[in-house]
Amino acid sequence: MSGTDVLNPYCFPGFSLHDELELFVQAGLSPMEALQTATLNPARFLGKEKDLGTVEKGKIADLVLLEASPLENIGNSRKIDAVVVKGRLFPKAELQKMLADVETLARRAS
Repeated sequence: MSGTDVLNPYCFPGFSLHDELELFVQAGLSPMEALQTATLNPARFLGKEKDLGTVEKGKIADLVLLEASPLENIGNSRKIDAVVVKGRLFPKAELQKMLADVETLARRAS
């Protein structure tokens, strides 16, 4: 499963996930298999496969919408156009503003 190293102080959740997906592909996984390390496999591990892990009717629809297919190039997982969480759409401009706000707060704290 991907994302299991988030307690490492040098891994930043979200950003490091894309690096990890690319490393999985470099290690020999297909792009689909790499994506499943962050989607289907954790749902199976948690016993939540009925509700999470794939896009299907009746499942929880938290989604990351991309500008290009990660199946063609796993690096495309970084090309985020929008995110849907609990039915709320966060378009790219709003995501970028949220990130800028967090960067500003992080600078103040250091």
